[in-house]
Amino acid sequence: MSEHTSAVRRVFSEMVEALGPGPLREAALVEHVFPFFSRVLNREGIYLANHSLGRPLDQTSEDVREALDLWYADMDHAWGAWLGEIEAFRARIARLINWPRADAIIPKTAAGQGLRAVLNALPLTCPNIVTTTGEFDSIDFILRSYESRGRANLTLVEPDETGLFHADDVIGAIRPETDLVVVSIVCYATGQLIDGVEEIIACAHAEGALVLLDAYHAAGAMPLPHGSLNADFVIGGSYKYTRGGPGACWLAIHPRHLDRHEPELVTLDTGWFARKDPFAFQRGSIERAGDGNAWLESTPMVLSAYQARAGLELTLALGVDRLRGYNLRQQAFLIEQLRRRSVPVRETHPRGAFVLVPSADVKADVARLAERGVIADGRPCPSGRGGHVRLCPDILTTEAEMGEAAERVAGALLARGRQQS
Repeated sequence: MSEHTSAVRRVFSEMVEALGPGPLREAALVEHVFPFFSRVLNREGIYLANHSLGRPLDQTSEDVREALDLWYADMDHAWGAWLGEIEAFRARIARLINWPRADAIIPKTAAGQGLRAVLNALPLTCPNIVTTTGEFDSIDFILRSYESRGRANLTLVEPDETGLFHADDVIGAIRPETDLVVVSIVCYATGQLIDGVEEIIACAHAEGALVLLDAYHAAGAMPLPHGSLNADFVIGGSYKYTRGGPGACWLAIHPRHLDRHEPELVTLDTGWFARKDPFAFQRGSIERAGDGNAWLESTPMVLSAYQARAGLELTLALGVDRLRGYNLRQQAFLIEQLRRRSVPVRETHPRGAFVLVPSADVKADVARLAERGVIADGRPCPSGRGGHVRLCPDILTTEAEMGEAAERVAGALLARGRQQS
């Protein structure tokens, strides 16, 4: 661990001590956490898109500067520190999701890249894949692209008439010939936390299939379901809840797929860093590393590891359990404020980290909110009927802001109603 990282951890440790034990409280967060975010808190507007792009700490720019300063000062010798930071990133993600080994965390620039690494490791030319129509666009697009080229057979599980997915429907689609199941822990469009992920994994394994979980809307926002730790693969990233921006993503591989002398899964998404000794430059040999490094690719990303550092350290210091509890209380408060103003709210139980407001014209409603200084976004419903505006408070969102946001949301919807009439 670098002296810089140690210093940041000490500061965060002191912050957590100042916050005190038990549930997080707004007054304590304002006093002890808000100062770490002075740059983003100086922005105008009420930011409720924390489920999309997380707000960075002031420290994030200093961390990226550290990586660049190493480049300027040490040139090629910067690689020692750079590689050390990449290993630290892997260790932080392992801690975040309670993964048993840091070497089983493979840095990626996108979660979809992690999916492709898995698809390109399956020993079949055209695997049978069960997934849902509620997966994020990138995951869905990759899977359909493979199918269009004869590289996959997809079985698509549809939502019910309300747009929600059920574990029993996914389980019912799994057959003895199924090779891979791809499913999100939290659905990106509706915030639905899939109840029964453990049962899906157990059923898939009983039929001899592998399971890949998309944890992008779960990791950092909530503890992952305990049974999800038995998944074969998990993908996610730092863009949202751990405030690491784009490019700092990862693929987690269960160690059971790494510890065999002759692993059954060997991905074609590879490069020289996957070699047993990458710096030996031994041509003619394709001997891979004997651990998770066998899944690395070519020259790795560097800046993303630094970019993700402060957000991950803060999340780990505060604790995902405490963050989840605080977010659920915030959601309850925001829902109450919206309903007081006759704004319809769609609640799903269990759910992820954001609140849904039904919308017949998502794009127009998001634009109306932006005009009123509320930054949000929206997504169409997986059922194809309508959509929702997504509102996500975080530890930087005060109750006063949520009350004001509810007032502005109500005004935007009233404006919409007047235009439609």
